[in-house]
Amino acid sequence: MPITHHDVAIAGVGYSQVGRRLPLSDDELVRQAITAAMADAGMTPDDIDGISTNGGNAMSMGHLLGMMPLDYYFTSSGLAPAFVEPAVMAISAVASGLAHTVVAVRLIRQMGGANRGPATAPTGPPEPVHVGGDQQFSAPFGTGAAAATIGGFEMTRYMQQYGVTEAQFGSHVVNQRYHASLNPEAILRDPLTVADYLDSRYVSKPLRLLDCDYPIDSSSAVIFTTRERAGDWAKKPVNVEAYAYSAVRDFDMSLLDDFTSNACKHVGDTLWSRTDLTPADLDCAQLYDGFTVITFQWLEGLGICGPGEAAGFIEAGNTRLGGSLPVNTDGGACNMGRRHGANFCIESVQQIRGECGPRQIPDAEVAVWSNAVGVFGGAVLLTA
Repeated sequence: MPITHHDVAIAGVGYSQVGRRLPLSDDELVRQAITAAMADAGMTPDDIDGISTNGGNAMSMGHLLGMMPLDYYFTSSGLAPAFVEPAVMAISAVASGLAHTVVAVRLIRQMGGANRGPATAPTGPPEPVHVGGDQQFSAPFGTGAAAATIGGFEMTRYMQQYGVTEAQFGSHVVNQRYHASLNPEAILRDPLTVADYLDSRYVSKPLRLLDCDYPIDSSSAVIFTTRERAGDWAKKPVNVEAYAYSAVRDFDMSLLDDFTSNACKHVGDTLWSRTDLTPADLDCAQLYDGFTVITFQWLEGLGICGPGEAAGFIEAGNTRLGGSLPVNTDGGACNMGRRHGANFCIESVQQIRGECGPRQIPDAEVAVWSNAVGVFGGAVLLTA
């Protein structure tokens, strides 16, 4: 019988060193992450025959780690929804038989490149920046950054449509920081209150600083293989039950037909159509939080609660550890740092394995993780 995605499992996960303006090359961060994932699984480079990546070059990574020749490799163009892209490419490669074991990698830098400053100090006023395409009509008004074009727009519309308050967004931020306080991998761990949230500065009103993921240098790696092979390695396999990877229009977030029900809804509908499980079966959800409002949209898009109900669902304590569905139990990217979605996959794996210490959800067997928002997105359902 042919292999399908139901025959794919995760065998190893790993992070590189993580920090801000690290004096490490891209290659070194990638080497650390893949090496950590191999150590987690008990693998060597000879056990891996494929690499997929969003950030970096898959062929270079294979050469660096001594994995050549590769039976499969994929390097993103960059215009893709975070870590879920290389993860889906890895799942698809294993399911199709193109490779038997593929490591998915996300490399991201706080400031791009290797964070090296200019060789010489600037000697005069900065040159004017010329912007073409659609952005020539928005960038002069301060909407060139994602905080404005995604976070601020979507948060404003969500509040207007559903009557959600800034303090309700603060409840989610406080919950995530509580989870982070239990996670030694998190960068930001000091407790927060809703008052602290409301005292934080605006980035693109109503979006506040504490609504934004925290830029860092990091690399993350997850090893996908067949379920048959997964049983040979050191850790309890975590199975891929279903996945969805969707786009709902071309890449212009400002022209979405509906800011509140976008790719998240389409991904959610597709995901649940590919499994007999339902949202009621979930033990935890690790949902993208590049901006706080995105997590709200995923809660609704995945059918965990109805349109406009995420704020009340969170305020009632459902998403906090001990609640009906703990969300972002590692602290999310706002506290773990902007690992661009890979942390949500890794936290899901570690919860199902029972490796999360004081933040562990008892008997966790089903987890969903998601990345991105707006015009595109993806989600993966994992089971014990």
